[in-house]
Amino acid sequence: MRKARQEIKDEKALEEILRGATICRMAMMDGDLPYIIPFNYGYRDGCLFIHSAPEGKKIDLLMKKSHVCFEVEDSMEITKGDQACDWTTRYRSVVGYGNVEILSDEASKQLGLEVIMAQHGAPQLIEFNPKNMKRMVILKLTISSMTGKQSSNWN
Repeated sequence: MRKARQEIKDEKALEEILRGATICRMAMMDGDLPYIIPFNYGYRDGCLFIHSAPEGKKIDLLMKKSHVCFEVEDSMEITKGDQACDWTTRYRSVVGYGNVEILSDEASKQLGLEVIMAQHGAPQLIEFNPKNMKRMVILKLTISSMTGKQSSNWN
């Protein structure tokens, strides 16, 4: 990392970002081109959980190659200044790599949805419509490595 003083090395801080944010961007390879899409997600025990339709472009790509890159940012805001070069961004982010499993069994879908709902502030919602459950899968991204960065004006 070019600006070592902005690197987040503390695992607890990285997990705090992953537990506190609500949108994850996941990049996959589509031939020679990257393909990136945003998701609602839930984080628990070194894994990101994402709900998905069981078919479509991302499923096709993940079935070919399960290794992905992801990005999550927390508390991003623009700080305005009197002049253009005085403007800055206040942020914390995590970028990482991992492998995605496509889970279709009922227990995995239940767990994945519980983790996602808890991430978004509804930990008590544990009953899901069986009709909707049948029409979805859970993408479980097991993180293999990650780094964090925060703006120099974070504190």
